[in-house]
Amino acid sequence: MKMSWIKYEKDEKSFNVPEKLGFDVFKLEDPENTDKKLEELINKRYDVIILTNEIASFSQNIVKKYNHSRDVSIIIARNKE
Repeated sequence: MKMSWIKYEKDEKSFNVPEKLGFDVFKLEDPENTDKKLEELINKRYDVIILTNEIASFSQNIVKKYNHSRDVSIIIARNKE
């Protein structure tokens, strides 16, 4: 199973543990590219993609396209506040 995490480049708090353990944590410079990054990861056969709530808000496709997908599980992480 391939997992990845996506967060905003300026987000210093989210997904620090997976990043320090060497997992695939991708930092988006421009949140408007969220859907493009999702497509890229799905094409690379990632099974689970976890996004910060902030990044997920920029996606048009999460609910429309991937909500009922059997190929990938997309998880929106809650804020740690």
